[in-house]
Amino acid sequence: MIPDKIHDLSVSNYGTARSEAYDVAILPWGATEPHNLHLPYLTDAILSHDIAVDAAREADRRYGIRAMVMPAMPLGAQNPGQRELPFCVHYRYDTQRAVLTDIVASLHHQGMRRLLIVNGHGGNSFKNMIRDLSVDIPDMLIATSEWFKVCPPKEYFDAPGDHADELETSVMMHYHPELVDLSEAGSGTAGGFAPATLREGVAWAPRNWSRVSKDTGIGSPAAATAEKGARFAAAVVARYAELLRDLCLDDLYMPL
Repeated sequence: MIPDKIHDLSVSNYGTARSEAYDVAILPWGATEPHNLHLPYLTDAILSHDIAVDAAREADRRYGIRAMVMPAMPLGAQNPGQRELPFCVHYRYDTQRAVLTDIVASLHHQGMRRLLIVNGHGGNSFKNMIRDLSVDIPDMLIATSEWFKVCPPKEYFDAPGDHADELETSVMMHYHPELVDLSEAGSGTAGGFAPATLREGVAWAPRNWSRVSKDTGIGSPAAATAEKGARFAAAVVARYAELLRDLCLDDLYMPL
């Protein structure tokens, strides 16, 4: 990815940032966890960041919306059976909430009034944090989205799974082919709960990762290609550009 000082704070500087009028901030959020045997621990943070930067560029090109992408947060909540794995880190709800609160407070103090969280980790949940922040800072619009759900995966992949699968592997191959060696990948064969009530979503309970995967993957990455990743990423970026435009509308509501 070509460094972009206008849209990517991780490579920007004060000289650039102070000279631009920004409409919205984007906060990529991921995790620190194994992704099968072949993807980086920081996959969720890397991909949410790269998708966000491309979306910021596209929103600027299409709609004149100026967005700055904040550094990616690798602070993910983990399931039982994951924290036991080497270097996998579980960040509690209170930790994530404290970090998000400080980021929002800082941006608000600087005059920013719109923030989009681009989440790359299925174990993260920001809705109640945002509700609390919306009460405390009512003139700050905060939205959250999971980039891997923005477009229907089945329209782009042969057998999308849930973790380190064909989807994530393809998008990583698109952005960072140097970080992927499919010959290292495990099968991604996954188990699940025995009771149908839990499998069918009558209730939710966290899966014990050691009981549902031998290589931490959920879904086979075997059919992944950079071409599939590029096509999916482009579709997601286009939708995010539309979203960034819409978040900057003067009024988000239809008349009653």
